[in-house]
Amino acid sequence: MLAHERVFRSTLGVLAGLVVLLLTVWASLALWISGPGGETLRMALGAGFALCGLLALASLFNARRRVAGLVGFALLYLVFVVWWQGIQPSNERQWNPPVARLAYAEINGDLVTVRNIRNFDYRTETDFTPGYYDRTFDLRQLESVDLVAVYWMGPAIAHTFLSFGFADGKYLAVSIETRTEVGEGYSTLKGFFKQYELYYVVADERDVLRVRTNYRKDPPEDVYVYRIHGEPENLRRVFMSYIDRINQLKAAPEFYNTLLDNCTTGIWMNSRINPGHLPLSWKVLASGYVPQYLYESGRLDTSLPFDQLQSQVHVNARAQAADTAADFSQRIRAGLPGIDAKAK
Repeated sequence: MLAHERVFRSTLGVLAGLVVLLLTVWASLALWISGPGGETLRMALGAGFALCGLLALASLFNARRRVAGLVGFALLYLVFVVWWQGIQPSNERQWNPPVARLAYAEINGDLVTVRNIRNFDYRTETDFTPGYYDRTFDLRQLESVDLVAVYWMGPAIAHTFLSFGFADGKYLAVSIETRTEVGEGYSTLKGFFKQYELYYVVADERDVLRVRTNYRKDPPEDVYVYRIHGEPENLRRVFMSYIDRINQLKAAPEFYNTLLDNCTTGIWMNSRINPGHLPLSWKVLASGYVPQYLYESGRLDTSLPFDQLQSQVHVNARAQAADTAADFSQRIRAGLPGIDAKAK
């Protein structure tokens, strides 16, 4: 056998091994986390698939068993894919109270009536009185979009969401989150494996922002509000993209995905409706750096160095002072840099 043929076959073997390894890890985790039955059965299924994957890898080193090993693994993986595709999202589960009710919108020209805007009355993070209201927004009166960035574990990771401001002083916040069931908590790992439905929290800022500044203590969260600069028609297109997505999820639920469809990638995907939208960057995936990415792209107030801007838009103390005030949104923004800047 010629040298270049040996290199070619060796390369194919390495690639085949990597594919089998990656598929084995993915399927084993999927079966362990999302498989049928109880925890014992799921662990057994995951371990069983992992063993089959290891046998397929071992077959690559035996010329007589190589084809049989790969064909057998391919058939097993096909069975897994058929099962995996059968797991479908649903809007009919026993949901945790904060995500129990779906928002939706009715559109009549420039008037958008949003139903089920969440506005809980909190006593602690977990002790609250549920509350909702409906409100009609005039798209022609949309004046601003703010990025809210929430930190609790260092600079690289943040929960981000948008808040839309209108000429009458009203704000509508939309936070892309997981829809968890009763007794279910959030896990980053589980978010890869069809464990949570995708949920757009459509809320009053006295709810979705204040719960983070005033009531979450373990760990405490730092909240920053950045005014995004953009053409009015671009802001309106993003708002309507959100409205369309909210209605889509009510009609046909989808799964949340930790990497592909999360709080921050969802913002980026909704913004793609605009010409000249920002390209995907590692700073979108490392969500804590989204404000810096917007700043570097000229989408935030650049009259201050970024560190100073970040310091000045920290709103925890303002939100704690405003608390339940009817003009909560105005109080937390008073004097913030960039708020009065004209759209670029």
